[in-house]
Amino acid sequence: MKEFTYTITDPLGLHARPAGLLGREAKKFSSTTTFIRDGRSARVGALMKLMGMGIKQGDTVTVQVEGDDEEACASAVEKFLKENL
Repeated sequence: MKEFTYTITDPLGLHARPAGLLGREAKKFSSTTTFIRDGRSARVGALMKLMGMGIKQGDTVTVQVEGDDEEACASAVEKFLKENL
């Protein structure tokens, strides 16, 4: 399992458009990507649950990636977050 933390910098936080694009990016891989914040977790592919976490600017999330291609998936997700959120 790969794990890293990321602090959201987007003034709108994690909202629908970037959440959907993040889901598309993660689906390119067979690994499962999960966001964890304050004891709550949501898979990146579960858009409504992910948005329901209420992740705002300044919040730090833990991102866990697990699967056969976790290295590549974690790298792609981290790059997406830095460029978009």
